[in-house]
Amino acid sequence: MNRIPVFTDDPGWHGKRLRSAFAARGLEAVFVSLKSCRLDLVPGNPGVHIPGFEDALPQGVFVRGVPGGTLQQVIVRLDILHALAMLGVTVYNDARAVERTVDKAMTSFLLHYHGVATPATWACESRTEAQVVMARETMAGHALVIKPLFGSQGQGVRRLEPGAPFPVPMEEHVEGLYYLQRYVDSGEGEWHDHRVFVINGQVAGAMIRHGSSWVNNVAQGGRCEALEAVGEIAELALAAARAVDIDYCGVDIIRDRLGRLFVLEVNSIPAWKGLQGVLDADIAALLVAHFLGKVEAGRRPRLVTS
Repeated sequence: MNRIPVFTDDPGWHGKRLRSAFAARGLEAVFVSLKSCRLDLVPGNPGVHIPGFEDALPQGVFVRGVPGGTLQQVIVRLDILHALAMLGVTVYNDARAVERTVDKAMTSFLLHYHGVATPATWACESRTEAQVVMARETMAGHALVIKPLFGSQGQGVRRLEPGAPFPVPMEEHVEGLYYLQRYVDSGEGEWHDHRVFVINGQVAGAMIRHGSSWVNNVAQGGRCEALEAVGEIAELALAAARAVDIDYCGVDIIRDRLGRLFVLEVNSIPAWKGLQGVLDADIAALLVAHFLGKVEAGRRPRLVTS
C-alpha cells in the first residue's frame, strides 16, 4: 500500500494538509471523486471500480466529501462506500457514519435516543403541523431555527422570529420538509458556540467560535479562540460521538444563558481549518495516524468471485 484514495471533489486546504500528512508516512494521497467511481459487478472483478486503482482495491479510503446530487446519485455513492467496506477496505468515515450525520434529523434522533443533551427538535412534512409547533413554541417564549436537512457551514439556516412569515415549501432550503429546532440563545450580541474535534474516542482539540451574528460557523465569519478540551464540554462531545458511532467528527456545542450545554450537530466530514489556526497539534497527522492504524488492523480486500 503506497497510494491512498481521498474521496473529494475539492481538495483545497484540507486536501493539502492530508497530502502532507500521508507523504510524511511515505504514502501518496490520490484525490478521487465518488462521482467517478462505479459498481462493476462482473465475476472476477472486485465489485467496485475506483479510477487509478484498476489493478487492485486499496486497503483503505479516506472520505473527505460525498458530493450532492439526486437521491439516486447520492444513494449509489453511499452504496460504493458500503460495498468497499464489505470487500474489506477500511472506509474512513464509513457510510453508516456519514448517513447518520449528514441527515440532521437522524443525528438529532440518535442524540435524543442516547440521552445526549440537544435542543428540542421537530422534523415533519406537514406545513400545518410545523405551524402548530411554531405557535406553541412562540407562546412558550421560544424562538425556532429552520435548517436544511442536508447542509453544512451554516448555509440556509434561518431563525424564525415571532410574527414572521412562515416559510413555504417553494422557498430555498425548505423543499417540502420542515426541520425545526428550538433556538438556543448564547447571549445576544455575544454569540458563540464550541467546536470539539473527536478522533478515536478522544478529544483532539477544541475551540470557541465567536460569531458576528447568531450563526457562528467559521464559513459565516466566526472568529476562533482556543479552548481547553476538558470537562463537561469534552464529555458531552464524546457522548455525542458515541451516540452516532463514528471514527472522527466535529461536534458543535452551545451553552445557553443559564449555563446549560446542548449538542447542535455532529459532522462526519468536518472542516478543521479554523481549529488548526488555534491548535498546536496537527489535526491531519492525527487523522492519518488513526486511519492507518485501522487499515493495519483490518482485513485485506477480496474479489467477488460469483
